[in-house]
Amino acid sequence: MSTPDPADLLHRFVRESAFAQRGAVITDLDGTAVHEDAGRVVIPKTVSHGLGQVHALARPIVINTLRFPLNVIRTFGREWYSITRAPLPLVSLNGSLVGHLHETPAGEIEFEEALAFPLATAQVRAVLDDVSTLLAAGIEDLALFHYPRDWRAGEIVWTPDPARVPALRERYRSASEVFAAPLRELRERLLARELCMLLLLVEAEAGRLMAYQHVQPRRFHTAPGVDKLHGARVVAGLLGVELAESVGAGDTPMDNFLDGVGLAVQVGELDLPFHGRRHTLRVGSSLELGELLFRLADLHRPAAQA
Repeated sequence: MSTPDPADLLHRFVRESAFAQRGAVITDLDGTAVHEDAGRVVIPKTVSHGLGQVHALARPIVINTLRFPLNVIRTFGREWYSITRAPLPLVSLNGSLVGHLHETPAGEIEFEEALAFPLATAQVRAVLDDVSTLLAAGIEDLALFHYPRDWRAGEIVWTPDPARVPALRERYRSASEVFAAPLRELRERLLARELCMLLLLVEAEAGRLMAYQHVQPRRFHTAPGVDKLHGARVVAGLLGVELAESVGAGDTPMDNFLDGVGLAVQVGELDLPFHGRRHTLRVGSSLELGELLFRLADLHRPAAQA
């Protein structure tokens, strides 16, 4: 079976969809719309140019990412905001926090929440129970990442071992705080505020964890039913657009929001289990994604001007 030509699929999407009237571009960041260059995360010029052309059509551009708002702002918020010079819709923390980035009168980029879907207290307690089980078994080489609803708090990392704090600070430089404390103090801190996401990392070898298979390390805990597709649906409702008329781009299996968009664009060479409602195509890199977005805008421009 021959591979569909991306240009042909793009033309078909333009003919069949109402993107110019009811669509948006929804994109992941890492490995999709941005890439790392010499240790610095950058937005390729082709992507910024392509997104700028889409914005000129008055079509919304949405970021849908696992990253937390403060990290987006600190990493490339100013650069991304400069593409449109307008409030930028953001779905963060795997669909848990939805809002937009905007520029304050003082010239700072900030996040403004529209909707949040925090974890239930029972979910937080369940993760803490897993931590307690591991500690009781003598497994202390673990770290618990938590992301409060208050976006200014950023990413907070806890470890039971004070000796591990310096190494964790060095490894996770995006964290606002890395601390060690007894489990009792951690429990009090976590239950005292709303949390949007938790992540438990355990570095113990698999053999030591065999007896604790119910524990789910390396899983991102969000509220039930909350994921990137959920976030995409929420932001589409807020913006008054339709996913079936939209374009989505991503590069990881977690980008399940691509199952809901009209045209799903896979960036990279991974074989991922998603399919756009109308079409699915693949581009090799973020550079090619930028070229595709420019072409998308170019094909729609006559319709938008008519």
